[in-house]
Amino acid sequence: MDISLDAGALFGPTGEIRLQVKSIFRNSSRFAVLVVFSGAILAAVAGCHRSPTADVMATVNGKDILRADLERYFQASLGGSPQKPSDEEADIRRLTILHGMIEDEIIQQRAAKLNLAASDEDVNAKLTEIKAPYTQEEFDNQLKQRNLSLDDFKRDLHRSLTKTKLINKEIESRINITDGEISSYYTAHKAEFNLIEPQYHLAQIVVTSGPTQQAGNLQNNKASGDADAKKKIQTLHSRLESGEDFGALAMNFSEDSNTSSNGGDMGFVAESALHGAPEVYDSISKLKPDQFTGVLPINDPSGPAHKTIGYAIYKLIAHEPAGQRELNDPRVQQAIHKLLHDSRAQLLQNAYLEMLHDEAKVHNYLADRILKDGAR
Repeated sequence: MDISLDAGALFGPTGEIRLQVKSIFRNSSRFAVLVVFSGAILAAVAGCHRSPTADVMATVNGKDILRADLERYFQASLGGSPQKPSDEEADIRRLTILHGMIEDEIIQQRAAKLNLAASDEDVNAKLTEIKAPYTQEEFDNQLKQRNLSLDDFKRDLHRSLTKTKLINKEIESRINITDGEISSYYTAHKAEFNLIEPQYHLAQIVVTSGPTQQAGNLQNNKASGDADAKKKIQTLHSRLESGEDFGALAMNFSEDSNTSSNGGDMGFVAESALHGAPEVYDSISKLKPDQFTGVLPINDPSGPAHKTIGYAIYKLIAHEPAGQRELNDPRVQQAIHKLLHDSRAQLLQNAYLEMLHDEAKVHNYLADRILKDGAR
């Protein structure tokens, strides 16, 4: 489990569109990492074999991982859920998080050994990039909701950027995808690049009128009823017409948790799927790429006919006609290149991390205590 901070993971993706070969014009679902953590080590060890205090959860080459850090990430992993896990479930979650903390500390130590630690300039540049879509108040609100100080967040960025530098040097530099490999993959999977019907790459902003549903967006903003939902969606539509970014508004205000974190991106939707909602299809079919619809009702398919349960605005990102996509299509080559690259990178990274772990001296005291308590 990798719980180091990915750039932008705290506040969601920046909206870049990626294609996955299994369905070449379908966005792959991505799930964010479970938690992020600052990883500050507050105590140095006096010796490798001394008995630890109750505050030490693990050691990595003599460096302590402390209870206070683990508990902070444990609480963050609960996501504000009112339902508390059982003692056993909590211990399982803590062990999983601690495993990630141990792996990250191993990575940080190797990067330091190779003089690959991120600089303050790197951190400040990335911080500026992440803050760009937000006002200062919105950014501060995100930190507050996650119980992070700015210093905590900058430490997370430092660790994330340090890991990226290490992986780029030790893994990415070894990967070379050739034209021959791309051609061979295409020949073996040609049928996967044949679209049997037109596809629409869409993004959406959704506002629902149900008062009990969770907001599902960065601002934790939820309409409280139909009148409020209408007002909210109309306001968002006006902001779009004023030139505001569709993805940023979706991340901050859309109430569909499955797409809001990805800037509203729905991936590619088959034309036949849109025919089930004639009004939506009629509006989308008239759009050009980068245009968006007016406000459209969302009807409950299982309830009374035409019962409105919310409202949506759709943006057309791309429209792909049916037919075979040939190897000389740059999008096909890019998609295959990415698939082969990511697969090889994952294999090499897994092997590299196993090697680092084998070389490290790790002691998991939390695991020791759980086993000891369980034997009573």
